[in-house]
Amino acid sequence: MTAETARPSLLVLAGLPGVGKSAVAESIAASMPCTIVSVDPLEAAMRRAGVPRDAPTGLAAYVVAEAVAEAQLRLGGAVVVDAVNDHPAARKQWYDLAARTGARLLFAEVRLDDRDLHRQRLESRVRDLDGFPEPTWAEVESRRPAFDEWRDERVRLDAALPVGQLSSRILTELSASAS
Repeated sequence: MTAETARPSLLVLAGLPGVGKSAVAESIAASMPCTIVSVDPLEAAMRRAGVPRDAPTGLAAYVVAEAVAEAQLRLGGAVVVDAVNDHPAARKQWYDLAARTGARLLFAEVRLDDRDLHRQRLESRVRDLDGFPEPTWAEVESRRPAFDEWRDERVRLDAALPVGQLSSRILTELSASAS
């Protein structure tokens, strides 16, 4: 095993709510040993623990996700981050984490350009996240420009394709980055 392939991997999924990031994360986890660190369940847990709705739970959930991911990366494990990551500061935290841990970093933006399909997926999804309200379509649409402004290198995936194809492409890109 070379030093490069021994480096832990940090796969960061980004995309609007409802595009299918969690399904992609689960598909990747079925293909390789890794830890999924998902921000929404962390935020829901904070609310169930009594953290008030007006507290900055979104930011706190990202910080907790980073701590969990860092522990896994330092053990040499692979991590898949499942979060919207629509703000440059959110993405910067993953760049910084990769630098601190020596991890290979790959961003994958999961998009769904068919807005009718995206809205249908968002409005029909059922998640078991007690204490975590689902966003409205208007809230999701208000976040779209953040991705249009994102200029960093990343793998861009159309979530209209089957989940298995999306996870295979990410794994191929990760493998290529190890070469």
